[in-house]
Amino acid sequence: MQRTYLALASLTMAASLLAISPTHRGQAEGRDGVRSGDLFGARPVDSGRYAVLGRPLGQGEWTLLVLEQILPAPRCWQSRPDGLIDPSLNRFDFSGICGRYLDSNGYSLRLGNREGRANSAGPLRLRLQEVGSQLQLLASAPDLAHELVVGRGAIPGRDRDGLVALRLNPGWELQRRTYGAQVLNHVYFANPASADQLIAAAAVQRPDWRRMEGRPSYPPLMPPPPPAVPLRGSRSSWRQSSPPASLPLSLPTSPPTSAAILAPTPGAQGRVVALQVIPFRD
Repeated sequence: MQRTYLALASLTMAASLLAISPTHRGQAEGRDGVRSGDLFGARPVDSGRYAVLGRPLGQGEWTLLVLEQILPAPRCWQSRPDGLIDPSLNRFDFSGICGRYLDSNGYSLRLGNREGRANSAGPLRLRLQEVGSQLQLLASAPDLAHELVVGRGAIPGRDRDGLVALRLNPGWELQRRTYGAQVLNHVYFANPASADQLIAAAAVQRPDWRRMEGRPSYPPLMPPPPPAVPLRGSRSSWRQSSPPASLPLSLPTSPPTSAAILAPTPGAQGRVVALQVIPFRD
């Protein structure tokens, strides 16, 4: 009986090791959006219960903050008249009422339905960048040629107590990390496309001319403007046209006794009169 028990135990252990071995895992997705081989899964959330916000820091820097409304009241954030967001959860004990995700321990990227997948440029990180009057949420890497714009929002003003609301771009959504049937306290910025697909799409939308065959970046050539057509009766057309031959000039029959200047008289077409010039004397 003892040998039989040990043999059964060995078979059970071997079967368990085969079940969890990566070489025997399939590639089918489960109900929670996790492939065999991935430790964590993901589950969609009600986006109306979440707020993606940018919090201002010194020297034009920003930090990303995600708030979750777990219970209906009191409100964890409120819109201000100036367009900024008031984090009202700071004025009461929000334990069990509001969820707060402050850094990479609370949120991360999930691309192509897989977590933590890097590309040739390295792992992607989330960061905020101020571009004019707009705040952009970017997925970037040190050697990434084209950053991925995850979301953006207008900056109505700058106040250390006011947050900027961000809206995710099409294709992006918030998800919650799962482990089996357990929902964890971690938020994903998820996109069904892989990192390489998103980077290729960003390169098509914003081509980097400096990387094309080592050529310098030049602005696109503009077509030359059409030649100017002179208007009828304009001064330029009058100057270019020759005087009509049917209008002879009448000159005086006898030369003046002193130097004269020929000048046309106003209102008399084709007539020339002699103006007497008085010489200068000391």
